Order: sequence, then structure tokens, then C-alpha cells
Amino acid sequence: MLQERQFYPVGSESPIDVDVRVIVATNKDLEDQVRKGLFRDDLFYRIHVIPIYLPALRERKEDIVPLVEHFLKKYSQQMKKEVKGLTPEALRKLMLHEWPGNVRELENTIEHAVAMAQKDVITDDSVLQSKTAPLDGGRTSDFEKRDGSQDRLRPLKDARDAFERDYLVQVLSMTEGNVSQAAKLAGKYRADFYELLKKHDLKVEEFKRMKTGLPN
Repeated sequence: MLQERQFYPVGSESPIDVDVRVIVATNKDLEDQVRKGLFRDDLFYRIHVIPIYLPALRERKEDIVPLVEHFLKKYSQQMKKEVKGLTPEALRKLMLHEWPGNVRELENTIEHAVAMAQKDVITDDSVLQSKTAPLDGGRTSDFEKRDGSQDRLRPLKDARDAFERDYLVQVLSMTEGNVSQAAKLAGKYRADFYELLKKHDLKVEEFKRMKTGLPN
């Protein structure tokens, strides 16, 4: 049917023409499966016409915030709750998590958080309990005040921007200002990485002069 665009119904001697577009999805490397004899090569070459690679969620963390907004709205409506957003620390935990279960894991996480929410804001203790270790080994981030207390609740976009800047500072510190290495760690093209640096007014030279610690 895939090749000839026809098939014979059971018990019939007359073929039926089909005009369909077949979309196939898998979480496995089919070429590797073919080499190992675990997937039919003739079927693989019939479906492998226009391959589209969708990166794992951990490789496109810029999608987390819009997905969170979508799932918050979806489950708030379903559960008839007025959950307006997340605290900065809750968002930080989501951004640092590796998401082995991809978008489905994120959706389940938000559904659980909305279900357990007692207020109109989801706090960090409602998401990924004990799952995410701080990327910076416990160093105070821009999401926390220097006296140890949490910032007041900020809009989701502002919290995301704060995390993004904090993350850029960390990868630049780790690479001592090597933009190529920092961009690779962040999963970004050099040009896109430079745009992020410009957005947050970060100067690479400050990190090149550093050996340890954060810039002033």
C-alpha cells in the first residue's frame, strides 16, 4: 500500500486506490535498528522519505516556558482552579531538569502541581520533588535574594529571563569566556549565543579575565 497506493480488502480481488499521507513517529534510531536486524529494511526505505528530527526537550529548553503556560491553562480550566503561574524557584527547577520523559513528563508534572496547588501560585516544593540538583552546586542564583530569602513572585517571562541570564553566566564561567565551548554547552549556534549575550548585556571579556567565580 505504501509503495503502490493500493490495497486489496480481505476476500476481494479488486484493489482500492488510496490517497493518504502517512506520518510515522518513533523514539528509536531506525537506521540502527535496521543494521541490527530489528526493523525491516524494505519498510524503513518506504517510510523514510522526509525525515524530521525533533530534539529531546532537554535540547530545546526555550520551549519549556510556553509549554508550561499551555499546560497551566489546560489543567487549571479542567480542575476549575485559578493557578496564575509559578514562583521563580519552581521555574528554575523545571529549567534545570533533564526531562527524560520529554513533553509528556512535563505535562504530567504540571498536572500534578495544579492538582496539589493550594494557592494561585505553584511553588518549588510542588514540582519535581527531590529530582533536580542545582546546576551551580548550591550557589545563590538571580532567583534568590542575597540574604537567602526568595524574591517576590514575578511574571513568568521575567522569571525566565532571570534564569536565562543566570544560566549564561554559569556556562561562560565554566568555559572562562570561550564562546564556542559555551555555545556548545548551551546547545546553541554561535550567532544565536551572541544574540543572547547581547540581550542580557553580558561581556565575554569579563569572563576571560576570570579564573573562578562570577563577574561583578
